Amino acid sequence: MNEAAEHSVTDGERIPFNRPYLTGRERDYIEEVLQSRLFAGDGAFSRRCQALLQQRFGAASVQLTTSCTSALEVAALLCDLAPDDEVIVPSYTFVSTANAFWLRRAKVKFVDIRRDTLNIDETQIEAAIGPRTRVIAPVHYAGVGCEMDAIMALAAKHGLIVVEDAAQGVNATYKGRYLGTIGDMGCYSFHDSKNFVAGEGGAFLTNNESLARRAEIVREKGTNRSQFFRGEVDKYTWMDIGSSYIASDLLAAMLLAQLEGMDEITALRGRAYGRYAVALASLVAAGAVEVQSIPQHCATNFHLFYILVEDPDTRTRLIDHLKRQGIHAVFHYVPLHSSPVGETMGNRAGMLPVTEYCAERIVRLPLYAGLRDEDVDRVAGSVRSFFGH
Repeated sequence: MNEAAEHSVTDGERIPFNRPYLTGRERDYIEEVLQSRLFAGDGAFSRRCQALLQQRFGAASVQLTTSCTSALEVAALLCDLAPDDEVIVPSYTFVSTANAFWLRRAKVKFVDIRRDTLNIDETQIEAAIGPRTRVIAPVHYAGVGCEMDAIMALAAKHGLIVVEDAAQGVNATYKGRYLGTIGDMGCYSFHDSKNFVAGEGGAFLTNNESLARRAEIVREKGTNRSQFFRGEVDKYTWMDIGSSYIASDLLAAMLLAQLEGMDEITALRGRAYGRYAVALASLVAAGAVEVQSIPQHCATNFHLFYILVEDPDTRTRLIDHLKRQGIHAVFHYVPLHSSPVGETMGNRAGMLPVTEYCAERIVRLPLYAGLRDEDVDRVAGSVRSFFGH
């Protein structure tokens, strides 16, 4: 029995912001791992997950990691950054995007975002490129692709590496290509807050054979242990820099059930997303709120449905209004350039006006597979009533 059949939300029940979805196969797969007594990483279920992702997304190499943060750290290590090398990232992202490179003592240069998608503004990247720039790290916000053709052209022009943070972009595409497979390296998240979940977990992707070989060593504490287990060497030893980035096969067992249900999960999320769009269209037409624009050449995975409201005070009052109705709506992020660490880098408030504008006005509405039509209608109705519609 799947999650939709197991769960029913009544009119008076609290609607959470997120509720991880179960396909019904998770327990069986986890039980298989328990019976095998083989819990460590890169086991049978890890290999099945990696093979499924490679085949579906057309990636030459997919390697499971403990988190998207871990995948980003693997990518940063593979960039061979020297102190004071520069990495371009959007300020409107989770801290891991910048922290992975800052750990390598690189300088993080923040670029503003587009108001229509909240993705990095590709037209502002070139002005941020300097003689020490080595990497561009676009973040595919809410499962909508950045303008990757323009970004890849800039990278080719200036000899830069592109690391895609596709934490929110699993199973979404840009011009028919899956997010995370377009740049030199890509990183996925399978955290509880994402579309396909393993509690924690992530993946590192690349189509570059040499990067794939080195990533295997980096994520195995810098050793060639994986080659040893495949019988390719008679002993394993310390080969490179690295750390313990390999996910347990217990996590992979749960993840496989989720990945096998990708189409089902995406369709359920898409149904809720589309219903929100119709129900709130009158507010958009009246100029009371803005919603994310999805370019025609992008196919989203329906990771988030958000609105932008008039000002920070309106946001606070709307979230409080929804809370009183038993609806959990949230916002994020505190822009990284204005964070305490960002300020130590010489950044200041006012330098990224679109980022700051959107960060102060965004409201993220509940969206998850299994969110029922009546739940969407209840949330949308509460939003409309707040604005007097």
